[in-house]
Amino acid sequence: MASDRPRHRSRLTHETRIFLLALLAGAAGSATALLLLWFGAYDDKLQWTLTLVIVICWLSFALAARERVVRPLQTVSNMLAALREGDFSTRARGARDSDALGLALLEVNLLGTTLRTQRLRSLEATALLRTVMEEIEVAILTFDGTHRLRLLNRAGERLLAQPAERLLGRTGVELGLEECLSGDATRTIDTLFPGGAGRWQLRRTTFRQNGESHQLVVLSDLSKALREEERLAWQRIIRVLGHEINNSLAPIKSIAESLQQLVDAPVRGADAEEDLHQGLAVISNRAGSLSRFMTSYAVLARLPGPRHAKVDVANWVARTAKMETRLPVLVEDRASFAIRGDSDQLDQLLINLVRNAADASLETEGEVDIGWERCGSWLHLWVRDDGYGVADSSNLFVPFFTTKPEGSGIGLALSRQIAEAHGGTLTLENRGEGRGAEALLRLPIA
Repeated sequence: MASDRPRHRSRLTHETRIFLLALLAGAAGSATALLLLWFGAYDDKLQWTLTLVIVICWLSFALAARERVVRPLQTVSNMLAALREGDFSTRARGARDSDALGLALLEVNLLGTTLRTQRLRSLEATALLRTVMEEIEVAILTFDGTHRLRLLNRAGERLLAQPAERLLGRTGVELGLEECLSGDATRTIDTLFPGGAGRWQLRRTTFRQNGESHQLVVLSDLSKALREEERLAWQRIIRVLGHEINNSLAPIKSIAESLQQLVDAPVRGADAEEDLHQGLAVISNRAGSLSRFMTSYAVLARLPGPRHAKVDVANWVARTAKMETRLPVLVEDRASFAIRGDSDQLDQLLINLVRNAADASLETEGEVDIGWERCGSWLHLWVRDDGYGVADSSNLFVPFFTTKPEGSGIGLALSRQIAEAHGGTLTLENRGEGRGAEALLRLPIA
């Protein structure tokens, strides 16, 4: 019965094979010389002397050939071992492109130079990455397959309120981060960390290092950004409200003081009664304007959510275009399809866009053009005018900003709010070459 054990056969080493091949190469000549020597008419002393010389030369040349072949291989092996250990400073002598061995040594030297350059670049890139990680105000943490912390930046240390030396190697459960290592990879969480509480945006992804799976956790503090945006929003609101209220209260105060003087005057002139009526009319007009402004603000602030229903695009555009009677509104002949949205809100959105385009085109006696197309799962609808274009596009969608003497400044802001409530976008840009402006509305079809 054959044994299941592997058979170990003794194999000759490469050095031994080279030596034997060298011996075989000189065997024919050496054997011929010895035959001629021993079968010739020579005395014994000469025969033994020449035999010793022939054998010594034969073995010496075989050993020299072996050394000549083996020594460069050992050199190459040592250099490759040094490269494997990360030592790129060693160089082989005799590297040239005039023979095969020199070419091999030259390639090994070039390989060492290439690996050295790549290592320097890798170290520089790693140093840059670590510097960026340390400087950004986002907590970055990495965990291995056993959920043990392996790397974190300074923001992560502040978040966990401990230095890295005390944190590395501890599990997510011990650090109170088990919520970050499970669940949706991207989400917003409200939680308390040792270094602070608030709302955090969590992003988690996986990567492999040294053949093992790791998790990268990024925690961004949304509370600070939200508070800053809230502060800026309050500043804008107070600035706009203060400006509009002062514009109405200043003339009311001035006229009220003038009317008080008329009332207190011991003797009134013939036109005093008319001045009283005119002053009261101005006060009433300014008060009405202020009331309309506050009503418009309330409408913008309390826009209800859309109630989705089927809306035919062609019918929607046609009925809206008919509401503008001051100038021609050209509706392009396009294939119709249906979208889902709040019909009343979409009507208000398009009415505002058409009215603004008509106001611009009336200044140049032009017309308004409305068209649309289907781009994948999106509706692209444009409203183009023949006006002078938009002088300052940075404030167009700021509530209550207007360039019109009688404008309220909420039309475009309300239109964009409606578009975003439907999951779309609204932009207004110049068409170029003095051809007016184009409002582009993008809405999801499904």
